[in-house]
Parts: sequence; C-alpha cells; structure tokens
Amino acid sequence: ILAAGFNLTGSPTIEADTRVIHHKMKIIAGISSTTALLFLLSWQTSQPTTAFVAKSTAHGLQKHAASFFPTNVDIYENVRFSTALKAESIKITMPALSSTMKEGRVVSWLKSEGDAIEAGEAIMVVESDKADMDVEAFEDGYLAKIITGEGETAEVGAVVALVATEEADIAAVAAGDEGGDAAPTPSAEAVPAADAPAGGAAPDFEFSQLDMPALSSTMKEGKVVSWLKGEGDSVEAGEAIMVVESDKADMDVEAFEDGYIAAIITGEGETANVGAPVALIAANEADIPALKAYAATLSGAPTPAAPAPAAATTAPKAVPKAASPASVNASAGGRVVASPLAKKMATEMGVDISAVVGSGPGGRITAADVQNAAAGGTPAKKAAPASPSKPKHIPAPGVIAATPTARALAKKAKLDLASIEGTGEFGRVTADDVRIATGEKKPVRKTAAPGAPAPIEMPEGLVPFTGMQRAVSNNMVATLDCPVFRASREIEMDAFNALYQSVKPKGVTVSALLAKAVAKAIEKHPIINSSFRPEGTFFNKDINIAMAVAIEGGLITPVLKYANERDVLELGENWKELVGKAKAGTLSPDEYNSGTFVISNMGMFGVSQFDAILPAGMGGILAVAGTQEYIVPDKQAVLGMKKISKMTVTLTCDHRQIYGADAAMFLKTLNDIMMNPAPLVK
Repeated sequence: ILAAGFNLTGSPTIEADTRVIHHKMKIIAGISSTTALLFLLSWQTSQPTTAFVAKSTAHGLQKHAASFFPTNVDIYENVRFSTALKAESIKITMPALSSTMKEGRVVSWLKSEGDAIEAGEAIMVVESDKADMDVEAFEDGYLAKIITGEGETAEVGAVVALVATEEADIAAVAAGDEGGDAAPTPSAEAVPAADAPAGGAAPDFEFSQLDMPALSSTMKEGKVVSWLKGEGDSVEAGEAIMVVESDKADMDVEAFEDGYIAAIITGEGETANVGAPVALIAANEADIPALKAYAATLSGAPTPAAPAPAAATTAPKAVPKAASPASVNASAGGRVVASPLAKKMATEMGVDISAVVGSGPGGRITAADVQNAAAGGTPAKKAAPASPSKPKHIPAPGVIAATPTARALAKKAKLDLASIEGTGEFGRVTADDVRIATGEKKPVRKTAAPGAPAPIEMPEGLVPFTGMQRAVSNNMVATLDCPVFRASREIEMDAFNALYQSVKPKGVTVSALLAKAVAKAIEKHPIINSSFRPEGTFFNKDINIAMAVAIEGGLITPVLKYANERDVLELGENWKELVGKAKAGTLSPDEYNSGTFVISNMGMFGVSQFDAILPAGMGGILAVAGTQEYIVPDKQAVLGMKKISKMTVTLTCDHRQIYGADAAMFLKTLNDIMMNPAPLVK
C-alpha cells in the first residue's frame, strides 16, 4: 500500500520505506506517526504531481524524474498555507489622500510588525502629491506583515500591510502573504486550461479605474447617491462625477484624469466597499465598447447582457407625455396606487377606487380622495341591494358561537372565547377576532364620519439607516464599554446673558460664547481635555471644542479649533460657517473629527436638564440645558426678593482617568467665568 500510495520506486524494501516514513513523522512536533501518515495519504491523492513538482522547485527542493517523496519542509509548507487561508486578515491599502493622487510613498511606519493597533490609531505616515498625512487603522488587530516598507512607493488601492484580527494568527497571516497567490497554487504551466480564471484580461489600451474612495477614517463602504455623469459622457480631471454617501456626510467625488465614462459598475443607490471599482474611464472614446465588456468581468459588475442599458438609454425618446392624474392610478397591470387606508375605506364605502382621481404624490389616492368620491365627487359603485333579513340567531345557553378555526386558535393561545367580541355573522367569533385579541393582527380602523377630518396617516414599516445614522448608532454602542460618572451644577446666567446681548449685534452666537467660556475653564483643568489609553492618560495639547448639531437624518459635531486662543468674534464667524456646511453635508473630516471636548446644548428647546452620552475616545462632554428664572432672597431688594436666571449643566466624564473632584473643580471654575464673563471678549 505504501509503495503504491507514494510511488516509492527504487526503495530496498517496503519495511525500510515504512521506517523512513515513521522517522519523518516523529520529526513533526505534535503530530503522531499515524495522524501524519493519514494526512500524507490524503494529500498525495488530492494534489497533482505537477503541482507538487512546481511547488518543490519554488522552495529549492530536489525532485526525481519519475517519483518524489514529500519531505518535512513540504508537509510544513502545506500546513502553513492551509493555516494562512483559514486565518482572518485585514488588508491595509494605500489611500487616496487627494483627488489627484495616484500613488503614495510610505514616509514612516508608526507601528512595527507584531504590534497591537486600534481602530482610529495612526499607523503610518504617507507622502501624497499634496502633503504628508497620517493614515489610521479602520479596525482593531495586530500588524502582521508590512508589504510596502519605509521609503517605498505604492499605487492607490495597493495593499501595503496585513492586519491579523487575533494575535495567534500573526504568523499565519504573514505566511499567507509571503507565498502570495502563487505559493500554494501551481505554476502557470501546470494549470490546465480548463481551470483558467473566467473573464477577460485587462485591455492593453489606456484607461483608468475609479474606486470607491475612503471619505473618512472610519468609512468601510459607501453608497452612490447619484451619478453626475452618464456612460459615454466626457469628464475632465478635477470634475465632480458622482455623489457618495459615507458614514459622515454626502460628498462629491472628482475624476483623476480626462476621459470618457465607459462603464458604471456601481449604480445609484448601490453600495460598494472602500477600494472596490465603481466605474471605468476610457482615455479615448473609441475604447468605450471594449471597456464595457471588460467591466463585466470585474467583481460586482453587471453581466455582459448589456443591451438593456442601451435600450434604457434610448427609451426616454419614445416615452409619450405624462398621462392624466386619473390614468396614473391604474398601471398597465391594473395596479391602483393608493394608501392602505384609502383601499380599506373604498371597500367599506363601496367606492370604485380605480375611478378615483388621486391628489397625493404621483397621483396617489389618499383617504380624503375616497371620502370625496363617496360624497359625490367621482363616480362610485352602486350599493348592492340589501339581502333579505334573516332571523337573528340566538345560541343555546352556555354555547359560544365561533368558527372551528377561531376555537383552535383560542385554545392554542389559551384565551376564553367568552371574553372575545365576535364580529362574524350572528355575532360569531371569527379567526380574525382571535388574532386581534392576541395582537397578531391589528383591528380595522373605523371609518371617520362624513365631514370629519381625515385621520392622519402615520409612517409604518422599516426605514433603512443612512450612512450617517448607522455611524451614530455604532458610536453609541461603542460607548457602553466606558465607565462614566456625571456631575451637575446650577450656574447663574444674568451676567452672561447681558454680555451676549451686547455682542449679539456683532454676529456672536451663544454657542461661540459658550465654547470660549468652556475652553478657558479647561485651561485651568487640563485633565478634562484628556482621553484614556491602556498605557495611561493622554493629554491633548490643543483645546478643540466640538458642538453637537442636529441635521436632517443624523447628528454631527463641527469643531471650533483652538477655542481658548481665538477671539470670540472670530469664533462666531467660524461657527456660522461650520453650521452651514453641516446642514449642506460638506464638512471635511478635519472639521468634525478633531474635537477634544464636546458640548451638547439643548437649551434652545426648553429642556431643563439632561445627561449626554460620552463619545468614544473623549474624556468629557458637557450637557447644557435651558435658562430658567428663579425668585431668591435678597437683603438689598425692596421686598427682600429678586429674580435671577439659572442654567443647569451636567458633565459626563470617563472615570478611568477623570475623578469626581476634577469634575467638581471644573464646574466651579466654569461658574466663576460665567458669572464674570467680561474677559471672554477681550
């Protein structure tokens, strides 16, 4: 069996070969002879001779003309390649740090192979065509392999390093990179033609590939909101060609080179991972058809059955003019566009809904339209003649009228049929009555009386998160790992309000003045401006105040940088600019992710007191409530009483490096500044 399985020609005896195998098995640590022998037998039968010969040649192993014997190195390499394939790794690619960047040079690595890294931590410095910038890690892990060393250059999108998710996988991930795709795979000459990869090779003419850019340090995927150019349109370098929704905002993406949009791979509303191809740009217009065919071979691209896009392009020319509102309601398939409530009311009121003219968006029929039709506004179905009255059924004493299905459902739900009001014929309990009683089905809403206002239709069903909402949700979950404490204090606001009224005509907002006051208090208590690190407390040199702003579809925190050093008038102008960008979705990453302390102000909504959630990576956040008036004793007043304004603020801190006494002293200092705010405008 051994001679047949291993093709051991030329060996003296089978027993001798067996001893050799046994000796080799014992060399492999942790593998018994029997286990390794079974592994060799299965490996020998699963791999073609040509594949092993090619791999042995790559490692400098000697091979025989008609037979071979796998050595310990061969077995180790196969186990290593298998382990590398199973280990989970994360690729770090060369990012596009500007719209014109095509390649970048690694200036320095801030982490070494084997070091642990955290999401958001700077791991290398890259020199682009504009400046040197830090590149952050997207996920936690361990730096397993540095592919592009310091001083070396890599194209945008090329893999520069590999990160292992577990420390135990570092060697396996690094080994998987060393071999590349060619190490565990036969050479090109050994691969049969039938096993060649599907899809055509890259065209030999000039073209460029547009990839999904990383618009923020935490972005992993982006959604194409809209294409500003269509297939076949010419583009120029620096011209915006699409709008991408990241986890922070919607941003324009520009073309890197002149050319023509040959193929759009990721359509509007579709999502692609960062670095994935979203479009191909041809340098020459004549190359567009060839690039369209090539696009079909790329991952995520549509199949080459592409007459459909061409038909879709020409179809609008033959579309007739929009139909009248009445004809919009019923499509070619007879579908009526109406709200669920309108359909129910039409059934109950005997109205032919296909004849009702809709007044909603796109000719949608609303409940009010059905009521108008029932009142004589549009033709309605004639009421069916009343059926002859039947004698009322009165069940025998102790008998509850119910359908068999209703009885079975009630028994399963352990409900007493006597407690359910029947809506069926003769007051019979139906299956729907039981489902309504168990909450499985919603009760039918009663029709409003004629002339009464139509009921308000509330939203219903699942609405998917936008990229920003998903990012806010993930950030909130991340805060659960941080131990926090809260401290509140009332602050007298009369002097602060008077100062604000004096500078308000100059364009200074409450937010800018408040940020200045908080920054001056932080100067005296720098621990409040710190953040936690596993090794200790990290003090931030700059005081950058981030202030939460609610915008449509999410929340974002524009940053007033160096708030303690800048003039309050300059801060006011900067804040107006930042709020405008936030509402337009055009904030740059540095304008919303560089804060060192956060303020959440809900005083304008009349909130009397609230707690704010501490963002991950921050040391503190201040919740500012509304100003309220109080009557307090005053010996100098005529009646011995006076009216003052107070505001409640609540400070939430990371208790790992900030203690209760630190928070109390900071709030006392802030109170002193707010009661004597004149230095804020000097």
